[in-house]
Amino acid sequence: MAPSGKPVYLKLRDMIAASIIDGTYPEGAMLPSVRAFAVDQGANPLTVAKAYQQFQLDGLVEVQRGVGMFVARGAGDRLRRSEREAFMSEEWPLLRARIGRLGLSIADLLAENA
Repeated sequence: MAPSGKPVYLKLRDMIAASIIDGTYPEGAMLPSVRAFAVDQGANPLTVAKAYQQFQLDGLVEVQRGVGMFVARGAGDRLRRSEREAFMSEEWPLLRARIGRLGLSIADLLAENA
């Protein structure tokens, strides 16, 4: 487990998901090979394979044997929707409570140099 308590494969999965959501890997794009991504991130290839396997199980990537993994149609929208739901149910309540404890206003939050 990583120091933050989140397993490394989930951190890698989150990185890949963010890249799909932001269009770095659009629908139909080929993801980096397990080996290439592992080298790039300084991770164990088995850990990367586990992250990729989760995308495959979730239907977010399609595997073409001997070629690679490709972002499935609608993957960005599905990931964006699930990330929004997770944010609103898990992260936002904690943030909202902290904002209240700190006495911050909307104007404070939107100010450039807050």
